[in-house]
Amino acid sequence: MLKFNLRRLGISAHVLLAASFLMFVLTVNSGDPLKDLRESNADNKQQLIDARVDHMGLDDPDVVRYVDWLAGVGQCFTGTCDLGTTVTGANVLDLTAQAATSTLRLVTAATLLAIVVGIAVGIISAIRQYSGFDYSVTFLAFLFFSLPVFWAAVLLKEYGAIRFNDWIAGGDMKPLMIFGTAAVAGVVVGAVLGGSWRRILSTGAVTFAFVALVLWVLNALDWFRNPFFGLGMVLLTSLGAAVLVTAIVAGLGNRRVLYAALTTAVVGALSYLAFAGILLEPSSWWVLIGLFLLAVVVSIGIGAAWGGYARKQAMLISGITGAITSLVIVFDILVASWASFLQLKSRPISTIGSETPNFSGDFWESVLDTGMQLVLPTVVLTLISVASYSRYTRSSMLEVMNQDYVRTARSKGLSERAVVTKHAFRNALIPITTIVAFDFAGLIGGAVITESVFGWKGMGAMFREGLDRVDPAPVMAFFLVTGTAAILMNMLADIAYAYLDPRIRR
Repeated sequence: MLKFNLRRLGISAHVLLAASFLMFVLTVNSGDPLKDLRESNADNKQQLIDARVDHMGLDDPDVVRYVDWLAGVGQCFTGTCDLGTTVTGANVLDLTAQAATSTLRLVTAATLLAIVVGIAVGIISAIRQYSGFDYSVTFLAFLFFSLPVFWAAVLLKEYGAIRFNDWIAGGDMKPLMIFGTAAVAGVVVGAVLGGSWRRILSTGAVTFAFVALVLWVLNALDWFRNPFFGLGMVLLTSLGAAVLVTAIVAGLGNRRVLYAALTTAVVGALSYLAFAGILLEPSSWWVLIGLFLLAVVVSIGIGAAWGGYARKQAMLISGITGAITSLVIVFDILVASWASFLQLKSRPISTIGSETPNFSGDFWESVLDTGMQLVLPTVVLTLISVASYSRYTRSSMLEVMNQDYVRTARSKGLSERAVVTKHAFRNALIPITTIVAFDFAGLIGGAVITESVFGWKGMGAMFREGLDRVDPAPVMAFFLVTGTAAILMNMLADIAYAYLDPRIRR
């Protein structure tokens, strides 16, 4: 396996080298880098032109300029990267570090959401093939996949930012809004659960009534402007997550695993009280990351203590439950900070930028500010990726579900949950792994339009400005990041193949 990965790495490096040369040549020949100076009326016009020619090496052949850039990149292996400077003299390495942080934050969030939602929807579509839910998902998948990114982004700015900000100023849901939201929830839940038409209608009606009642109560309590969650809800949500994860992975019949997950949820909720002082006012992100890792380790230990003959399964489920409980605790803290955040920023979602300039809130209020700015561009990128993930997952699951070993598993009397999760899903993930690897790198490139619409100063802005000025340094830095991301993700895909299919290891 190591030899295989090293060979793939060597091939990828050669491809990256050839593609970088092609990108460099295309960029430097895409226009005139002196156009703005040629149109200038400055008295020292010729001096400015001569200075830029000397700075960018415009008198040198393209190959010489490329070799100079490649030599600077090669210094990264010695710890002294030199990606050059822009036309204005800015250090490209510093610009890349800032831009990559912004873009990777956006792309990572969009990728994770797309994977979770897309795969889950694809599995349900495959299980309920040719149902109303399947047809609806198919229609929406093709709709989202064909959506122009700029058009979807503009619509989200109008309805997800401007009109949401107008509504949150009062935070009052009108009856039409309550009934409309409840109706959509009823249709979705009824379609997902499926069954006969009578069952679908009864499920949808119960869901409609429940959601309408909850929204009416929250509206009466002014919850949308002054929300609350509390330790009790943290505990109930964590217990529900423990039962759900156990039911999906192991089944509720394995009592030891279920008790391990429930114990993890209770311990996690109680630890909220023990670490409340640190959690409410953390000194840095590293403190939270350390606490999260501690929670996962303790959760795995609880699974090992309860597990018995199913120790590995108990450790896995307890670890997942512990991670979910940690996220629920963070959600509770953010909910508690929402009211004070609205006092600092009455219109919480801005249409431009990745954060509010000179924002003066505390740690969690700053997290809310950054998170609110992340919502809309993340939704745009997620919608496009969800469409492909759901379709690939559906077709892969349908292919696997018709295999002989799946029919054999059913004939042995295994439950449908065991057949789907243990036999079908793992094998269906193999082709999906390839899509994830390419999609992550593709999203970085595709984020150029999204970042332009939402005014993010990320890799897209750097790439666009470099092309506008016919400046190869920032364009090549963009290519270096996206190309390296593609190679790394393909390497991770190879490792995932070996885990999912043991035959590849040999």
